Amino acid sequence: MDDLQSIRLATGVTLDVQVAGSPADPPIILLHGFPESHRTWRDIVPDLARDHFVLAPDQRGFARSSKPDGISDYTPEKIVADLLALADHFGIDRFTLVGHDWGGAVAWMAALKHPDRIARLVIINAPHPLVFQRSLFDDPAQRAASQYITAFRNPNFEQHVESIGLSAFFDASFAPHIAPERIADEKPVYLDQWRQPGALTAMLNWYRASAIVVPSMEATPDRPAFLDAPFPPTRMPVLVIWGLHDTALLPCQLDGLADYVPDLTIERVDAGHFVPWQNPQAVIAALRRNLSDS
Repeated sequence: MDDLQSIRLATGVTLDVQVAGSPADPPIILLHGFPESHRTWRDIVPDLARDHFVLAPDQRGFARSSKPDGISDYTPEKIVADLLALADHFGIDRFTLVGHDWGGAVAWMAALKHPDRIARLVIINAPHPLVFQRSLFDDPAQRAASQYITAFRNPNFEQHVESIGLSAFFDASFAPHIAPERIADEKPVYLDQWRQPGALTAMLNWYRASAIVVPSMEATPDRPAFLDAPFPPTRMPVLVIWGLHDTALLPCQLDGLADYVPDLTIERVDAGHFVPWQNPQAVIAALRRNLSDS
């Protein structure tokens, strides 16, 4: 098992953080998504740590990190604040930020709100906030693929998971994306993390606290004007690594992305949604090609 440091942050939460590499090397912070932990990066950290100072936290609500009670404790700005507080704890000013899934959503927000702190941004199968919200109104296939968000927001969802058991929830979470034998060894690790008191509700609260609007399939909602309003561009180099077989976040998330990301590189890889452990070598290769001077 990974050697984790338990770090109390200025935001009031304590996060378990995998720390690897030399503090003298360029810093890079890795943010996992739902329903995972720092283990998302298990095949990638050893390579990065050869010449980077790597921080891979279990974000608030996950594994054995703090799990505040309220839904409002999981709004994106609070999670971004954790990220910056973690960097501050280690005396890091600017850093490369890598995010997958929800970690990528946090990374997009951090880059947009705090461009002075983010030297480079790497996004792995996580949609740009405007592109994603627009697709939920304009792209029927993406809207259909995102209906699970509404299910996760249902306050009775935990009762559903309890009725089927965490093992079955694990299988349902990962089976659509990868063959079960590919993650069989990790299943006990995930189940242990999910069995921590309050963990399931805390993880789901990320969805409940999000402002993203997911219309139902039968709805014909008015299209919000802000979807066509000006949107601030990112100000740093951005690498997007995209697993093309993702059934939750469809390739339409790449359409029009360059309009909001002036310095954009896209690397398409053979993987589903859980790219960092489905095809870690492709992720490492893409990082090495694009972070060679960081």
